Amino acid sequence: MPHGSSVAGVTVDSFAPTNATRAARPALRRVAAIGCGCALAGSAVWVALDDPAAAGSRFPACGFHAVTGLWCPGCGLTRGTHHLLRGDLAGAVSSNVFTPLAILAIVVAWTTWMLGTFGREVRNPFVRMPVWAGPVLGGVLLVYGVVRNLPFAAARSLAP
Repeated sequence: MPHGSSVAGVTVDSFAPTNATRAARPALRRVAAIGCGCALAGSAVWVALDDPAAAGSRFPACGFHAVTGLWCPGCGLTRGTHHLLRGDLAGAVSSNVFTPLAILAIVVAWTTWMLGTFGREVRNPFVRMPVWAGPVLGGVLLVYGVVRNLPFAAARSLAP
């Protein structure tokens, strides 16, 4: 669209960033990353202190499990995180085998974002993943979700 064109009575130039908004963007990005880090830390403290498996826990139940009675691939991640934050790796993996991987992915994603907002040149490992990695991970999660609901003792051991 040509410079100065009008769409629905608004000129395209009115959407262009000003010098003030350009200057504020890095600061807003830093505030967002720091705020997200604080929210993650606060959530981690809450999960570490309040056992999701205990009676009277304030954590919501999985909606998929409540409706179907089946375990989704994410069922047990909160319980697993609780165990992991308390130093119980075996308990974390028994709740959901993907707990350590999920926590690692969250930490790496946030750290990459945080360092990037402060001008550090960081190679984002998720951007560098091969194209096939996403569909493979989705397939693994789908198979895991199906297998943990099969009526065999070995498969039932994957349930949280």
